Amino acid sequence: MSAPSHTRSLALPAGLLIACAVGGAMLAMGLRQSFGLFLAPMTAAHGWTASGFAFAIALQVLLNGVSQPLTGQLADRFGGRKVIIGGALLYAAGILGMALSDGLPLFTFFAGVVMGVAVSAAGMPTIIASLTRMLPEEKRGRAVGLGTAGSSAGQFLVVPLAGLGIAGFGWQWALVAMALAALLMIPLAMPLADQPAKPAAGAAADNETAGAALSRAFRDPSFWCLFFGFFVCGVHVSFLTVHLPGFVHSCGLPLYVGAGAISLIGLFNIAGSLMSGELTQRWKRRELLVGIYAARGVLMTAFLLMEKTTTSVMIFAALMGILWLSTVPPTVALCARNWGTRWLATIFGLVFLGHQIGGFTGAFLGGLVFDRTGSYDLMWVFGILAAAFAAIVHLPVRDGPRPALAAA
Repeated sequence: MSAPSHTRSLALPAGLLIACAVGGAMLAMGLRQSFGLFLAPMTAAHGWTASGFAFAIALQVLLNGVSQPLTGQLADRFGGRKVIIGGALLYAAGILGMALSDGLPLFTFFAGVVMGVAVSAAGMPTIIASLTRMLPEEKRGRAVGLGTAGSSAGQFLVVPLAGLGIAGFGWQWALVAMALAALLMIPLAMPLADQPAKPAAGAAADNETAGAALSRAFRDPSFWCLFFGFFVCGVHVSFLTVHLPGFVHSCGLPLYVGAGAISLIGLFNIAGSLMSGELTQRWKRRELLVGIYAARGVLMTAFLLMEKTTTSVMIFAALMGILWLSTVPPTVALCARNWGTRWLATIFGLVFLGHQIGGFTGAFLGGLVFDRTGSYDLMWVFGILAAAFAAIVHLPVRDGPRPALAAA
């Protein structure tokens, strides 16, 4: 009989396991967050529309949300290492295919379909789940926090390197280098040799079925408030990731300013996520989410009205970075408080799907607006109104004690 996975993992230091997981998360997030830098040079080189390019990236975001439960099931059945390695190979194939595509349909296939599945297989959720199964319980919380911070650090480190690659060698060779870099996720995944998750015998958790839990959540207005609030978060994140470099370039600033802005968002998101996690333990989660979305609206309004300089762009990026993924801790906490932890991954996964649908909307709509109007101003107004909607829609969310379930 084989030993439990966490027992076998003790042959490797916990620090090594965490370092490999953080390194993989850094690469996965950094590479995918760099794609917005290629909008201006690739559309100019091929004569594509901004909306055509943006649709491919938006499709990637959507398929990431749809395929995440499937790749999670594969990781639970066959172990995370195999899924992460497969995702790394898809990453490399997808990015290389983007570099060699000479038409929008082929580019959409590689950037949207192939990369959408790759991001799910080799992304942070799969990596963190694999790491969690290999560590003793007392080390898991810190490991998850470091993995999340690692993703943001990847955005901070990898995006400017991609920008330098475009400036120094051209967009095509920069993509080839990124495809090669994606293969580094394979050796980083090798220590993450977890085993498929098995249900605990005689667990004392409640006996509510997944179907009953989902039915209870779907009937609860609080679920839909969180769903549509997270939809707005996805709109903001994808619009800025895909279009902020192009917007900055359209304002007459160099491309490296846009790359630096995306990088700075990732850096300040580390602090913002840690602050949000701490405040989630101290404040009402509902009020925290209202404040975050309201602050986004105020910040975007101020940025739209002010003169666009390198300094103003960097200040905006730093402040937006603090608000970037700060919505995640209170949203997860509200899901756990209202519907319990037995099926938390399933319920939060569906809320996350709302985020990715919003991501599709933000990425594609931004390109469409730019093609039709020659400006991103209307999209900024949409983002500001969406922030106000998200702040309001969280006001009715239940943040009190969770009603006790009937005994099975």
